[in-house]
Amino acid sequence: MPKFKINKRNVDAVAQGASDIFYWDKELTGFGLKVTKNGSKSYVVQYRMGGRGAPVRRYTIGKHGAPWTPDLARKRAQELLIAVKSGIDPSEREQIERRKANELAFDRYAQEFVERYAKSNQPKSWSQAESVLRVNAIPTFKSKPLNKITRRDVSALLESVSETRPPTARYLHATLRKLFRWAVGRGDLEISPMSNMEAPAPPVSRDRVLDDCELRALWLASKELTFPFGPLTRLLIATGQRRSEVSAICWSQLDLEGGNWTIPADLAKNGVAHIVPLNHLAIRELLELRSLQINDMIFSRTGSTPPSGWSKAKRRLDHRLSNLVDEPVSHWRLHDIRRTFATGMQRLGVRHEVTEALLNHVSGAKSGIVGVYQRYDWAPEKQAALEAWSNALDHLMSDEDHSLVPTSHDTVVEFGSRKRVGH
Repeated sequence: MPKFKINKRNVDAVAQGASDIFYWDKELTGFGLKVTKNGSKSYVVQYRMGGRGAPVRRYTIGKHGAPWTPDLARKRAQELLIAVKSGIDPSEREQIERRKANELAFDRYAQEFVERYAKSNQPKSWSQAESVLRVNAIPTFKSKPLNKITRRDVSALLESVSETRPPTARYLHATLRKLFRWAVGRGDLEISPMSNMEAPAPPVSRDRVLDDCELRALWLASKELTFPFGPLTRLLIATGQRRSEVSAICWSQLDLEGGNWTIPADLAKNGVAHIVPLNHLAIRELLELRSLQINDMIFSRTGSTPPSGWSKAKRRLDHRLSNLVDEPVSHWRLHDIRRTFATGMQRLGVRHEVTEALLNHVSGAKSGIVGVYQRYDWAPEKQAALEAWSNALDHLMSDEDHSLVPTSHDTVVEFGSRKRVGH
């Protein structure tokens, strides 16, 4: 068997032969270089478990090239050979580590946590725990093994969520803390990466609602933003839906002829599928996008993920807003659009249950035993309310009094045995 000192100069000089060749290091017994007939070069370790009579085994460290330099491969070979002397088989250990990594993959483990812990210990709120993990943590950690997730990984995620959704960040912190604590209790982790980690600061209670002048300016400012954030902002205003839901809207969810958008349960924040009637402003925005798009996910840059970069888009909106109003627009967040929408519904005379249905809230009016027996979906009222909202926005953008609801506005009209909103 050919031998030489395994270093960069010698490894680079080796050429492939007619068959696979092993070159062994002169200094470290068991450390070698495998060169295939195709010219591929890999560092290996050769060893026996149980003395001279035991069969020879080989373990591949990795291919020559980044990250495996000769020096790094030699260091790894030394570690493996020391482990062999202690009775540890590198190949068996690798299989065990792969199996454990698969079992501890975060996406898989999070679902197991929901099924085995949350559903039993949080019977009234397990769906919220499942939702906050599915929407925030799983897209970040994916299949990363639980024991490879660091304290900094968790902090970075919580900081990112806190920037736009402080209440969600606190709930996510509490849910992840329970998940990691449960993993420690089962013996899957030695210590939680969140041990002694403080929860994000509680959010300041917000009641910010954009006034008519600000809402008009925001709509006009969005016209100066390019795809995707310009039309995305206008759809937020026109539909009143959550930013995460509008950002992930797909053509396959839309029935433009029927005027409906179905948000599937796995994308809705509360895990309940939601049908949103599309008013004429929303349909107009979507029709303008239709000829430009090739992806099912309308606003995606990658074809499979919602757009990122909301912070920069928000700064551009703020800059344009400052040029459209006489006074600076005080601190506002994108979620304030949704609150403004809900307040607008109240101004238009929409009954509370319809507004809750439009927002896909499962709260007082539909929770508990009432929700079990009250199955009416308010579909006609939702459609009428959103069309009234669309008409009100048209009036706001007109050259008249720049008011969302003019004083002469007749807000309530009869709809069968019920009432609906309209002009």
